[in-house]
Amino acid sequence: MIAGITAGVCLAATAYTPSLTTRAAWLLAACLVQVRLLANMFDGMVAIEQDRQSPLGELYNEIPDRVSDAVILIGLGYAAGGDIMLGYVAACLAIFVAYVRAMGGMAGAGQVFCGPMAKPQRMFVVTVVALYCALTPSSWQPTLAEGPGWGVSAAGLAVIILGCALTTVRRLRRIGGSLAEPVP
Repeated sequence: MIAGITAGVCLAATAYTPSLTTRAAWLLAACLVQVRLLANMFDGMVAIEQDRQSPLGELYNEIPDRVSDAVILIGLGYAAGGDIMLGYVAACLAIFVAYVRAMGGMAGAGQVFCGPMAKPQRMFVVTVVALYCALTPSSWQPTLAEGPGWGVSAAGLAVIILGCALTTVRRLRRIGGSLAEPVP
């Protein structure tokens, strides 16, 4: 969760820092997003491998994920070329996608992880945006308006929002189909 929060802060800082520092913030954010994913993956693998899974462990796995998702996506909304409202909408939809998955599990349909915009795909988009902004010249980072307008960050958030909406529909259909099947 610390890596996720720091990544979100780095993303937001890109709108307020000098050019060279901005590139470093983009790179650091991209690395921290991946560190966050790796830490989450290793945590789950260790729990499964050592047969230490528990409802409490699941709770402490999910809550930091939601906080990290929200801070990273909101940070991208505040980032250079971002849009604050898109950041908040993307964060809300990311949390809703996870909520639908969790509700499906609670209703008896099991955990449905289908995408196209599950957590790994959302973080892939954020990482690509951050790397693109860090490694390309400013002239290759167009904006839709003069001054602070929609740029690469806003485009990434728009992709995440559309993908989350589609993911929600796909998950609800799968969960609904599973729950509608007669139990033998």
